[in-house]
Amino acid sequence: MAKRARRRGRKTHNTQHVAGATRTVASVSSADPVPPDTGSVQDRLARLLDTPLLARVVPYLAPETLHQLIRYRGLDDCGELVALATPEQLTSVFDLDLWPNTQPGRDERFDEDRFGEWLELLAGTGEAVGARTIAAIDENLIIAGLSRYVRVFDSATLATSASNDDESLDVDVTSFDGPECEVGGYVLRARRADAWDAIVTLLLALEADHQDYFHAVMRGCRQLSNSVPEIDGLDNLLMEPAQQLHDVALERERRRSQQGYSTPGDARAFLQLARQPRHQRPGAARSINPLAAAYFRAADEAVESSDRGAPPQEPGLEPSTRAMLSESIDAVVDLLTEAGLPLARPRALLEGTTPQPTRLTQIRSLMAYLRDTDHAAYIRRSQELAFLANTLMAGCSVQSRAFTAQEASDAAAGICNLGLEHWPARWPDAETRDAAATADVGATVADAFLVDHDLVMAFEVGWAVLHEDVSMFVAAHLVVTLAALQSVDAEIQSGLHALRRELVRQRDAGTPWRARHALDVLAMLDMPAWASVLGLLDECPVVPAAMTAVLEGHTRAVSATAFEFISTTGQIQEVRAFMGKLLDVLVR
Repeated sequence: MAKRARRRGRKTHNTQHVAGATRTVASVSSADPVPPDTGSVQDRLARLLDTPLLARVVPYLAPETLHQLIRYRGLDDCGELVALATPEQLTSVFDLDLWPNTQPGRDERFDEDRFGEWLELLAGTGEAVGARTIAAIDENLIIAGLSRYVRVFDSATLATSASNDDESLDVDVTSFDGPECEVGGYVLRARRADAWDAIVTLLLALEADHQDYFHAVMRGCRQLSNSVPEIDGLDNLLMEPAQQLHDVALERERRRSQQGYSTPGDARAFLQLARQPRHQRPGAARSINPLAAAYFRAADEAVESSDRGAPPQEPGLEPSTRAMLSESIDAVVDLLTEAGLPLARPRALLEGTTPQPTRLTQIRSLMAYLRDTDHAAYIRRSQELAFLANTLMAGCSVQSRAFTAQEASDAAAGICNLGLEHWPARWPDAETRDAAATADVGATVADAFLVDHDLVMAFEVGWAVLHEDVSMFVAAHLVVTLAALQSVDAEIQSGLHALRRELVRQRDAGTPWRARHALDVLAMLDMPAWASVLGLLDECPVVPAAMTAVLEGHTRAVSATAFEFISTTGQIQEVRAFMGKLLDVLVR
C-alpha cells in the first residue's frame, strides 16, 4: 500500500492524565513564542502549526475549532493534528464531519465516503498511531463504517462451506471475485475497492496491539455480514447494517444534545408546534414546549469534565505556560476567523445578538435588567437563546439555504423581541389574557418580566405571529393579487396560473414557503417585487431590502439577497403596506 509522506518530523512527547483521559502533549517551554503576526493568513497559520505550539495546543482546542482547522487545511494534511487530538475531541469531530447536513432542516446522513477518507488518513499516520486512535473511538461507529466497506466471515465457516458444498450455510463462497484477505482468523471481502489497503493495514495493527477491540469490531462486522447475497447486488440493502447505523446515529444525537445542539428532527418538530398558537394547545398555557424541556434536561444532565477550548486548568502548569497556551489557542481561532471560518464562539454556545440594536428594544432592555439584577435568570435566558438559535440552524432555512451562526443568533433574538412586543394579547396564560383586555399590542412589559417568563415562550409567540401575520397573510394576499393580474404574454399568464394553483395548495397545507419555486414568473414582471415576495414567502420570513426600496420609492440598485429579520410590529405593518401596493407594482 502506498504510504503518505510525512511532512514533519516526529516531536518528543510526554504523557499526562487529565480528567480521566490520556493526553499527549509536548514539553512546555516559555522559549517557544507565538509566531509573529505577519504575512498572509495561510502563511501565518502554517508557521503556527509548524512550531512546537502545535503539539501543545491541539489537545485543548474546542472540537468545533479542530474540525474547522481540518476542513481548512484538508484532511490529507492533518495526520499530525489527528494524532495529537484526544479521544473526546475526535468523537466530537467525527460527529461533525461524518454526518453532513446537506439540506437545511433535513436529517444528517452518515457519509461513508468521508469515513473511507478518514481510514486512509489514519493508516497514513503509521500503523501503531492509527490503530491506537481507532481503538479510542466507539467501536459501534467503526463497525457501522466498516460494514459499508467489507464483509467479515470466520475462516472456518468459509472452509467448511467450500469443502462440503453445504447449501444450508448462510454464506456464498463461489460468486465473489473482489479483494479478499484473512486477518486474525477472519476473512475480509471487499464490498467496495476504495480504502481497502487502509482497512487491512489498520486491522492488522489492531489485531497486533489491541486484540480485545479488534475482536469486538470483527464480531460486529461478522454479524452484519452473515447473509447470502441477493440477486443483482441487493445485499447492499441489508437490514442489520441499517439498524446498526440507526443506533449509532441515536447515540450521536444524545451526545450532541448534551453539548447544546438541536437535532434536525427535534428542531423541525419544535418549529412546527410553535406555529400553532399556545392557547390552542390543551394544558400548555404556562408549560415550556416539551421538546425544549427535553433539550434542557439533556443539557442539565451532561457532565462536562472541562470547559472545551478554555485555557487549560490542569495542576502542574505554570501560570505563564497556561497564559501562553491560551494565547496560542486564540491565535488559531483568530486566524481561522480571518480566513472566513468564524470560530470565535462554538455553535453550541451561541447567544442572541444583533447588528441592529434599535429594533430590539424590548429584549435588550429586559436582558440588561437580568444581567444587573439576577445572574441565574440571565444565564438561563442566555441558554434559551442558544437553544433557539441552534434550533433555527438545525431545522429551518432562510432564503432556501441554511442559516449562518450569526444569522440564527440574530433571528432568535429578533423573533423573541417580536413575541415580547405582542404581550399580552397573544400570550396564552390567564394572567396575560386578562391583561390583554385593557392593553394594546406593543405594551411595555415590566423590567423583571423575564425573571418569571422564559424566552422559549416569547419565541413561540413571535414565531406564530410570523406564520400568521406574514407567511399566511402574504400567501392569501398574493392569491388575490394573482387572480386580478392579467398578461398579454401567454407564457407569463400560464406561469401566473400555475403559481396561483401551487400557492393555494401550499397555503391550505399551512406551508406557503413551499411554493417559492413557482415565483420566478414574477421576476418577468418586476424584479424588485419578485425579490420582495421571495423573502416574505419564506420558512423564516424576512424583510428584503428590495421591499424597503419599493416602499420608499428608491431607484438605486439593491441586492436581491439583502434583508433584515422581522423583529417588530412596525416591520409587519410595512409588509402589509407593500402587499397593498403589489398589484400596482406588477402592472406598471
